[in-house]
Amino acid sequence: MNRVAIDQDRCKACRLCIGACRLNLLALGQSLNAKGYHPVEITDRARCVACAQCAAMCPEGAIAVYRGVKRTSA
Repeated sequence: MNRVAIDQDRCKACRLCIGACRLNLLALGQSLNAKGYHPVEITDRARCVACAQCAAMCPEGAIAVYRGVKRTSA
């Protein structure tokens, strides 16, 4: 299973990742982080294909993408 993890405290709400997401799955959240920014949140994890464009665009390194390997029975 694929997973995108956003470090809420490192995010400075620059919105670069929002523009990079081809599926429009990222948006600014409602809550504030420790630095006073509205960190980015993923809006629909099930639709995310883990393309990692958001992570590549993040200047703070606040986004990590994990790609799982599906195992098939032999």
